[in-house]
Amino acid sequence: MVKPFVGRIVIGAVGVMGLLALPATLSAQTAVPTFTKDVAPIFQAKCESCHRPDSIAPMSLQTYQEARPWARSIRDRVASRNMPPWHIDPNVGIQHYKNDRSLTQKEIDTIVKWAANGAPQGDPKDMPAKIAWNDGNDWHYKKMFGEPDMIIKSPKYTEKGGAMDAWYKPVVDVPLTEPRWVRAIEMRPGTIKGRKITHHALAYLLQDDREAIKQGLISADNDSGAGLFMEWAVNKEGELMRPNTGKLLMPGAKIRWDIHYSDGGEDITDEVQMAVYFYPKGQEPKYRTMLSLYSGVTGGNRNLDIAPNSISVGQNFHVMRKAGRVENFQPHMHLRGKAMMVEAILPNGTQQVLGYVPNFEFNWMNNYVFEDDYAPLLPKGTILKVTAWHDNTTAKKSNPDPNQWIGWGDRTVDEMAHAWINITYMSDEDFTKEVDARKAKMSTTTERQQQ
Repeated sequence: MVKPFVGRIVIGAVGVMGLLALPATLSAQTAVPTFTKDVAPIFQAKCESCHRPDSIAPMSLQTYQEARPWARSIRDRVASRNMPPWHIDPNVGIQHYKNDRSLTQKEIDTIVKWAANGAPQGDPKDMPAKIAWNDGNDWHYKKMFGEPDMIIKSPKYTEKGGAMDAWYKPVVDVPLTEPRWVRAIEMRPGTIKGRKITHHALAYLLQDDREAIKQGLISADNDSGAGLFMEWAVNKEGELMRPNTGKLLMPGAKIRWDIHYSDGGEDITDEVQMAVYFYPKGQEPKYRTMLSLYSGVTGGNRNLDIAPNSISVGQNFHVMRKAGRVENFQPHMHLRGKAMMVEAILPNGTQQVLGYVPNFEFNWMNNYVFEDDYAPLLPKGTILKVTAWHDNTTAKKSNPDPNQWIGWGDRTVDEMAHAWINITYMSDEDFTKEVDARKAKMSTTTERQQQ
């Protein structure tokens, strides 16, 4: 018998978060936080990856002199949870993510109290050692795996200043002479300036899997195909496979690029680069993970229809024809995107919220990667329900024109509503083993906590 969803879910009322109230009083007996001792460590852990020289943020927060002029703005953005950009509702759905960069309530209180008390510097001797960051165009997974095993590049493309949007779809070879399993992928515009014109990039794997099945690398019964090899959108870092999962590249494979370029205000020539990290030979994973698009539009993407000056809600349903584990999800909408929710409706009728993003921001395409012990295990027949909200009113600050009637389209001024979801499919037998192992681990953890 196939067992139901296993995970740890926090269910709460669904609603868009308002601003967190600032502390009404500040105790005279409580020490005032200082930048060097209390705030700088938080900035290093949660902010400096973007807020440093030559990176994507508008200002650096590495030193007191750099941060002090922005104290009030920092307070407001932190208190409202607009920064760091992590948009999962903390009261709904799964709350355990590998890449969670949100601030704890204690960290928020520390920063708010620091700013409210004049943003003092503190003793310079308390300042933590400076972090040696890679430059803004280096690879994130280099620290884990060293240099990429392979870098696949799209042919260079020139987007003229003032030109209309363009969709570039070249095909390139994958230089392989033997099958290799992939454990991590990163994709990005080739230059910092190239990020001004690259709206998104998709890398489709063109590959005949019959030889892989013949060699026993994948099973025709338990595998659901390669899916999309990789997707990149604004500020997405990459994809790290969960242990014992990966993506398979075969000799003779090709990558078909689908790159959306838009006006950057000047002539810019760029390429998209994709770094591939292989598993060491002899450490091949058992499962192949599959990245696919899951629409949140009722009736399918082409039916997206948003009236002027209105809030629009759409839903779509996707049946899992095999059991599997949901690895991560990434909402994708454009300038009028308001919110997105991903839910699982189990075969027994139980409905669970996997994740809810109440305040979607186009400039932050966050990929929410579940922690190993919380990644949802879903049986065959589960329905994935995607709900998408759009705000075509003046309340949405990024809305270029609320008086326009908006439909689905590739341009930034058009709209989309889908979630990119990675699923590792498996046989019912393997699924049952995964469920039993998860339950045993959760039981052991509970026993330890009670001792």
